[in-house]
Amino acid sequence: MENLQSKTVAEMVTENIKTAHIFKKHGIDFCCGGGISLHKACEKYNVDYNLLTQELLNVDQTNSRATNYNRWELDFLTDHIINVHHSYVEENIPLLLQYSARVAQVHGSHYTELLEIKELVKEVAGELSAHLKKEELILFPFIKQMVRAKKENTQLPVAHFGSVDNPIKMMETEHEDAGELLRRIAKLSNNYTPPQGACNTYKAYYAKLEEFEQDLHQHVHLENNILFPKSLLLEKELRSNQ
Repeated sequence: MENLQSKTVAEMVTENIKTAHIFKKHGIDFCCGGGISLHKACEKYNVDYNLLTQELLNVDQTNSRATNYNRWELDFLTDHIINVHHSYVEENIPLLLQYSARVAQVHGSHYTELLEIKELVKEVAGELSAHLKKEELILFPFIKQMVRAKKENTQLPVAHFGSVDNPIKMMETEHEDAGELLRRIAKLSNNYTPPQGACNTYKAYYAKLEEFEQDLHQHVHLENNILFPKSLLLEKELRSNQ
């Protein structure tokens, strides 16, 4: 974590995923909005620069696999994203939909924000379900084709979507859309804070929503800041050699 002033927020998280927890704690976007300097991030989110840099410098620097995403082969990284983050979304969307319907039904008359949150949960569930399939059926297989072409020194077939930049731009737009929906949910729920005396289902619902948002932040970070830029560079390299 040296030379903090010369790095963007996204670059710091790419080097050490544990810094994501620090940025998250201070409300700093390290996913779609991570391409800014630490100084600009502190100004934008009204965070004390000296305090933040001290926390970043003191982050536990272990050699766990969690800090080495940036070194992984792209085909391995796509499998990781599917097996960890796509699976998480698919497993937890049904639970969130059940929670949202139940809590809105029981408590919606007193806490009307629950009715809007329920609709937002349905919207993000639908958008992410379609989004994952596009990645699994279109983008990720092509990235694996590129990795294979480089390893085997073979030509890369022309994709029906043209450059890999096209589906990547679509995925990035959809990431921003999903992120905006979750930001609205966080605001409506007072950052997932249940009211005093809330029942356990209410508490579990908000806890799951917060967990879901945190997983999506890591998911989007791996794609926007590591997988996608490296895929663009790989395609450029392969095309220049043909």
